[in-house]
Amino acid sequence: MVKYAENELFSITTFTKQISSLLNAIKDNSLEKIGILKNNRLEVVVLSTQEYSRLKKIEQESQWNYWKDEELDNFGKIAIGLSRHDYDNEDYSKW
Repeated sequence: MVKYAENELFSITTFTKQISSLLNAIKDNSLEKIGILKNNRLEVVVLSTQEYSRLKKIEQESQWNYWKDEELDNFGKIAIGLSRHDYDNEDYSKW
């Protein structure tokens, strides 16, 4: 769970009244994030564009894109070859 300092949480009313100064605080990194509360519940988080870009890059790099379809096909052929030649006599190529 993300923790917020007291100076990072604002009601929607307060945020609206102070939007210019709060966005400047995010922009100049004096605040890392701003949590906006509605009915005392966190509804929205405001981040700088740099922080948002950094998080999106991490997300994209962490996605499982390693195996492409043709690589999976080749892996299957290798596994079938190993099974047929090293472990048993079943012909897996006819599956």
